Amino acid sequence: MENVILTVTENRPITPSGNVYRMKLEGDVSAVSRPGQFVNLKIDGLYLRRPISVCDVEDGLLVLIYKVVGKGTEKMAAAAPGDSFDTLTGLGNGYDLGPAGERPLLLGGGVGVPPLIYLAKELARRGAKPSAVIGFNTAAEVFGEEELSRHCESVTVTTADGTYGAKGFVTDALPQQYTHFYCCGPMPMLKAVYGSTVTDGQLSFEERMGCGFGACMGCTVRTRDGYKRICKDGPVLSKGEILWDN
Repeated sequence: MENVILTVTENRPITPSGNVYRMKLEGDVSAVSRPGQFVNLKIDGLYLRRPISVCDVEDGLLVLIYKVVGKGTEKMAAAAPGDSFDTLTGLGNGYDLGPAGERPLLLGGGVGVPPLIYLAKELARRGAKPSAVIGFNTAAEVFGEEELSRHCESVTVTTADGTYGAKGFVTDALPQQYTHFYCCGPMPMLKAVYGSTVTDGQLSFEERMGCGFGACMGCTVRTRDGYKRICKDGPVLSKGEILWDN
């Protein structure tokens, strides 16, 4: 973990709905070492930092994609080039690329899609041939298809209302064969993927966080090895260690 100041170089909406933004920040991002990690931004006037998954990182440039859902992200959306954020970088364990195999499957829902873009790039760089299935509520919320297509053999988009791509959820469009899966999305989606997949895999949890680095114990989940902190021991957990609470 590193505490750095990152400067905004770009911040704009990327969906017709107008509430999903891409932010690019420049600075020391060397602490980000693997896909699936996140950063924690200090927002002026608010006590708690805001955790945001890393969408991409390269040559001193950090890319974040986030949805405006409250006061913190509203203030982020108002940031202009030249503004800066006090940022904790390199947080979380990230995905383990070792078990991917030749044809890994990437599954993302909504703002769970961004970390899969960085993941797809790294898997392809290592010689894997990933495919992706990403899900949204409606066509106005769709993003990431083009970015994923640069690194994936195929990208399938689903929408709950059928206004874009295949109608349904990501679990309705799972391919028949894949070597390992990687997933990120809301809790109902993670549970559905857990029950529908036929291989081992890794799931990235979206939990409300306090400190973001394991001190406050505010984001724990139950596993076969006891309670784990999503911010420190996660956000990525393996399929085999997860115990779902009813």
